[in-house]
Parts: sequence; C-alpha cells; structure tokens
Amino acid sequence: MSDISLEQAQRVLAAALKKSQEMGVKMDIAVVDAGANLKAFARMDDAWLGSIDIAIRKAKTARFFDMNTGEIGKLSQPGGPLYHIEHSNGGLISFPGGVPLKNAEGRIIGAIGVSGSTVEDDHAVAVAGAAALNG
Repeated sequence: MSDISLEQAQRVLAAALKKSQEMGVKMDIAVVDAGANLKAFARMDDAWLGSIDIAIRKAKTARFFDMNTGEIGKLSQPGGPLYHIEHSNGGLISFPGGVPLKNAEGRIIGAIGVSGSTVEDDHAVAVAGAAALNG
C-alpha cells in the first residue's frame, strides 16, 4: 500500500491553509494517511472547536470510501443505497469537505478533511489542498 509522506501531508496542509486565508475563513484541516490515521492537522486561530472532529471524520470518510464526502452524502439520502451510512465506522461525515488524495500514478494515499465554514467553502479548501499534493 502506498502512503502519503509527512512532506506531502505538510504540503497539502500548507496549500489548504493558504486557500483558507485567501478566502478569509477559519478552518480546521486534517490530513490522514492511507490507513485513515491522522498524519497532519492544523486549527487556524479562532476556528470552531466543534470542527476539529468534523475535519478529521471528513478525511477518514473520504479515505474509507475513496470518494469525496459530498458524493457519499448524495448516496446516503433517504431512499438512497447508502442511507444511514453515517452511523457506521464510529461515525462518518456525509457532506462536502473530505477529498481523497491521489499520488502521481492515481493511487489513493490518504485524504484531506476540512471544516469551519459552509460546506462549499470546506470543499473548495480541501480541493486546493489536494491539488498541491503532486505540485
């Protein structure tokens, strides 16, 4: 199994922090490795305390299912094939802000989770972090 290095995780985190600052939002940002273990984390000054757990769970959810958490949310609506999935694995997050991280070969090596603003902002920051992985 390929795994994200500390240097890569810190690059993803730095890019997400930069995007957050550009957007003027205060975020909690988590990067997990291929095994969904926390690899890097930042809580911006005055970011919500409640968003710490959400950011970590978004990253884990994205890695557990190798898809953006917003996509899981679409599938977990009432009547959907993944309805109530958020109750599995000790609690998942099924709204945007979690994105798998892929290496240059397209292999998933971790994930990023972001929380602290709207789900649209959370997703934008996560995407910015993910884009920095191979840059």
